[in-house]
Amino acid sequence: MRPTVTIALFALVWLAVSGSFTVPNLLLGIAAGALSLLLIRGHIQPDDRRLRPLKILSLLALFIKELALSAFKVAVLVARPKMALKPGIFAFPLTVDRDFEITLLANLITLTPGTLSVDVSADRTVLYVHAIDCSDPAGARRDIANGFERKILEAFR
Repeated sequence: MRPTVTIALFALVWLAVSGSFTVPNLLLGIAAGALSLLLIRGHIQPDDRRLRPLKILSLLALFIKELALSAFKVAVLVARPKMALKPGIFAFPLTVDRDFEITLLANLITLTPGTLSVDVSADRTVLYVHAIDCSDPAGARRDIANGFERKILEAFR
């Protein structure tokens, strides 16, 4: 990402966090963002990651859809008089291999009701996921691979 875009994002986050949308506060956010980048400039490594805004919006739309569907499914599961749940942990083989992509996938899974990212293998090839109902781990793997993981690859590669 270009430094000016990063500084602008930092400034917008600063405005949102501070809750003060004034010109002096915007200038303070820009200065803080620029100073932050200046301090870490030696630790930033360029990468070949490209941003595709429409694909990112598609990923966001998928997340919102999955959030709503999962919340409904979990509500139905816990509202039943007899909960016939089979909680468990399954291994999800990762196609994504960059730290950012793995972190994003793990967070999207964790933010979706009924699932929780537990751990990543030391070689970063497997993500361990806990599911409230793990009666079909192959189906859950397929859903993640064809959903979040595919959208992440489309948006950031």
